[in-house]
Amino acid sequence: MRWEGNRESENVEDHRGDGGGGGGGFGFGGRSIGIGTIVLALIGGWVFGINPLTILGLLSGGGPVQVSEQQQPRQPRAEATDREYKLMKVVLADTEDVWGDLFRRNGGNYQVPKLKVFSGAIQTACGTGRSATGPFYCPGDQDIYIDLDFFKLMERRFHAPGEFAQAYVVAHEVGHHVQNLMGLSDKVHNAQRNASERQANALSVRLELQADCFAGVWAYHANRARSIIEKGDVEAALAAATAIGDDALQRQAGGQVVPDSFTHGSSAQRVRWFNRGIESGEIAQCNTFEARQL
Repeated sequence: MRWEGNRESENVEDHRGDGGGGGGGFGFGGRSIGIGTIVLALIGGWVFGINPLTILGLLSGGGPVQVSEQQQPRQPRAEATDREYKLMKVVLADTEDVWGDLFRRNGGNYQVPKLKVFSGAIQTACGTGRSATGPFYCPGDQDIYIDLDFFKLMERRFHAPGEFAQAYVVAHEVGHHVQNLMGLSDKVHNAQRNASERQANALSVRLELQADCFAGVWAYHANRARSIIEKGDVEAALAAATAIGDDALQRQAGGQVVPDSFTHGSSAQRVRWFNRGIESGEIAQCNTFEARQL
């Protein structure tokens, strides 16, 4: 991936060393934060007769209420210079440029998220975030949280190395931020109260696959503008999408594959929707909520 020398975002914060401990489980995309806050962020459009892909034109009317952080003041720290941290700054900047342009085209105003790099655990508006849950997005504070050790896990456990695969992870979480900016959270929460676990899981899958597609949309536009993709990069991202499919994770855990328990989609589905985004570059192609077949 060609990224060195590109613009770096000012919205990345280094919280490593702030304290915190480990935790159980594993996820990607906010699985552990709770279905009531993340899992169904776009379902309001589907349940209430609103096409989610038309909401972009309404974004300038406002968004979720900002929630102040409950963290103690941090002592100033020297700017991190490690390569993975700098990659995070460049990738987030790139998503800011791409989604800012796409929102403007649709009459909206893109509100940039912060990306917080941490180790162990960190306090968020969605509760305590832990490294073991994997990268996640918290709609309460509109922040993305990543422990960079997750990328070592991707390489060693999931055999998905490469900087473009890491960029895909960030772009997926930014996709959740894009969904949150559509302003459907309150309606979603009301609808979710009456949903069965099976229905909630099915809707979660559609949400996650759309975030994968949005990651592909980002990659399409970023590559057209800045030629960031090198040979093998797309394959690396697809390998990451394959490795973190629910069916692949269930098999790796030695258990039975249970589609009704999926919350993120199968490997094939994740690959299909990322491909759909990166091949088209069109938001309208990411309408998982009206797709008959995922």
